[in-house]
Amino acid sequence: MSVTSTALRADAAVVGPRRRSRPLRRALSNPIGLAGAAIIFATVVAAALGPVAWRVDYASEAARRLLPPSAAHPMGTDELGRDELARVLHGAWVSLEVGIIAVVIAFVLGGAAGILAGFYRGRTDAVVMRTIDVMFAVPGLVLAILISGLLGPSRVNAMIAIGIVYAPAFGRVVRGSALSVMSLPHVEAARSLGASDARIIARHLVPNLIAPVLILTTAYLSTAILTEAALSFLGLGTQPPEPSWGSMLNASRSYMELAPWLAVYPGVAIMLVVLGFNFLGDGLRDLLDPQLREV
Repeated sequence: MSVTSTALRADAAVVGPRRRSRPLRRALSNPIGLAGAAIIFATVVAAALGPVAWRVDYASEAARRLLPPSAAHPMGTDELGRDELARVLHGAWVSLEVGIIAVVIAFVLGGAAGILAGFYRGRTDAVVMRTIDVMFAVPGLVLAILISGLLGPSRVNAMIAIGIVYAPAFGRVVRGSALSVMSLPHVEAARSLGASDARIIARHLVPNLIAPVLILTTAYLSTAILTEAALSFLGLGTQPPEPSWGSMLNASRSYMELAPWLAVYPGVAIMLVVLGFNFLGDGLRDLLDPQLREV
């Protein structure tokens, strides 16, 4: 074996780990993304382990009403004597559950519509895109209120309503990415060689949709949580006695001067979670977008 080939192999062995470590270095050098990930991780831990660590029933009315924050009740009690900390922790689980399931519904509906429109084009594309345009013409919150009102007030119906409202955004993004992928030479070569539609979609189309859909998912998780809070505030989302941050804000309106903590804690929780998902989305965009990565 020549000295030159040995040196090349040694260089390749050194460059390999360096290339593999580049995404990790880019992620660690993004403070906004790291801050968002930390906030979301803390929220998930609080939602999953909070009720285990703080063993107080969120529906118990054993305490005195409108107690200020204290050692026994770190966030005080509400107008019925229920522990505010237990309700905020359970509300975190409700918000995450609604946001995740609603975005999954939006991804399934919008992703399927976008793939059909971008892959088959023609009349299918025209029908799908005109339907998406009509849905975009209606304000999202108004459409969510309409769908929730028709289906009936409940947490499950709120998930369905939010998923339907945000499906057009996923459909438009997936369609644009699908049109770009379908024009690539290797995709046209696969089609000319007789590859089936299912194979082209699975092998060439779907893998190229992961990055934009992942970024869009983090962005709409925050919006879905805000919409769920708005629906619960209006009485169309999570129903009492189960707590939701939006319904807690609604109940606190009559006690703003007497017990301001009833509005402060769920309001701050909503703000932090939405901020965390937005930060995480910005970090993922910087990490996954080739143009921003070059800059």
